[in-house]
Amino acid sequence: MEQKKKALGRGLEQLFSSEVLDFDTFEDNIMENAKETDIIQIPLSDIRTNPYQPRKHFDKEALDELATSIRNYGVFQPIIVKKSIKGYDLVAGERRLRASKLAGMETIPAIVKDFSDEEMREIALLENIQRENLSSIELAWAYKGIIDSLHIRQEDLAAKIGKSRSHVTNTLGLLKLPNDVQDMVRENQISMGHARVLSKMEDNKKVEELAKKVVQNNISVRDLEDISSQEKVEKRVPINRQPRINEYQYIEEELRDILGTKVKVDNKKIEIFFESRVDLTRILDILNVNVD
Repeated sequence: MEQKKKALGRGLEQLFSSEVLDFDTFEDNIMENAKETDIIQIPLSDIRTNPYQPRKHFDKEALDELATSIRNYGVFQPIIVKKSIKGYDLVAGERRLRASKLAGMETIPAIVKDFSDEEMREIALLENIQRENLSSIELAWAYKGIIDSLHIRQEDLAAKIGKSRSHVTNTLGLLKLPNDVQDMVRENQISMGHARVLSKMEDNKKVEELAKKVVQNNISVRDLEDISSQEKVEKRVPINRQPRINEYQYIEEELRDILGTKVKVDNKKIEIFFESRVDLTRILDILNVNVD
């Protein structure tokens, strides 16, 4: 295993041993070290999707747009695959693969690398949490997969992906939800804020009942918090309700989960805290703000 990782150059070994996980750097390293002859055209029918892919749902509109681009201009960046007993297994680039099929392409440019099953799992998880707009549930499974694969603590993962410990903890807590409620989160019927409150309740039957009420009656996160604080609703994690001084607290919590940093909302202004220029760049990327 060690010899195989060294053979990848500044690839997988650097990716998972570095302080911060960076999928783009990993893929760029593979591209930089690849010779022109390493990029080959492979029939789409010979490629199997990565079985460790955490994403189960792909945005159809986004795929259609990418398919149109591929139909007109081709695939700009090769996918990464590994040789299998029958054909190839996809390592990275599932959106490009799916969009190429939609575009009616017969082949796709690819770089063939030799990865173990464990490495493929780690790469797929990381590509998704950094590249794709996963649902909260898919993100929770991805976080759990990385923690289990790398044998690290929640705070270690938070540091590696540039998020707060509370964001990681709250996201992982969603896996305690009943499957029906997880599906509602996955399909965006209830928000991450609602799901976070529900995940702290002990009675699954009550959780399912409240989740349905959230959808049917358009219950806000704040109102759901008030319901959850009632004594008759048993908690997995005690919710210590303090007198609400800031009426925007629930919005702060939502933004904190999205941005992975401390946020204050008060006096008609929003304050977003950052630790460094790198952290600021990360936050601007999330907000889709481009600064020259």
